[in-house]
Amino acid sequence: MAVINIHVRHLAASAAEAGQLLDSLASENDRLWPAPEWPPMRFDRPLGVGAAGGHGPVRYTVEQYEPGRWVRFRFTGPRGFDGFHELTVQPTPDGGVDLIHLLAMHARGPARLTWPLAYRWMHDACLEDSFDRAERALTGSVRRPARWSLPVRGLRWLADRAMGPDSPESESASAATVSTVG
Repeated sequence: MAVINIHVRHLAASAAEAGQLLDSLASENDRLWPAPEWPPMRFDRPLGVGAAGGHGPVRYTVEQYEPGRWVRFRFTGPRGFDGFHELTVQPTPDGGVDLIHLLAMHARGPARLTWPLAYRWMHDACLEDSFDRAERALTGSVRRPARWSLPVRGLRWLADRAMGPDSPESESASAATVSTVG
């Protein structure tokens, strides 16, 4: 099953400012990834070609990286995710920037079910939370904050129960669910 998933957020900021957010991914001062609401993005070394890691059960390696402009991650897990996802900082004619996330993959085997039933919902919510974080960092506010859908809240609840109460990722998921829904 072919999957193309695109998210775009226009930001009233310069490409250099947005590029700094991109370059902070998985660092101690990550200003783009929406942790602690979502499992943190972590790598075995600083962001750069060959860095391996991911977030939660989603694993990947950095396949290509142009600092301040673009990073592409090649999936290594979960099983059946055959493809990549990438973040691009694209300057726009109005002096702003589009932050673009593209996921392109073939879902094979178990992913033919897990992508449409679970991962897609969680992916979309996580990306919109990340874009909210970018907008807040670059402009000081978020015009239309993302809201988690009922399926996302349900999946987060299930994931929290599956990870167990002692998991740091479980604690962040519980706290995020309460603060977002409550």
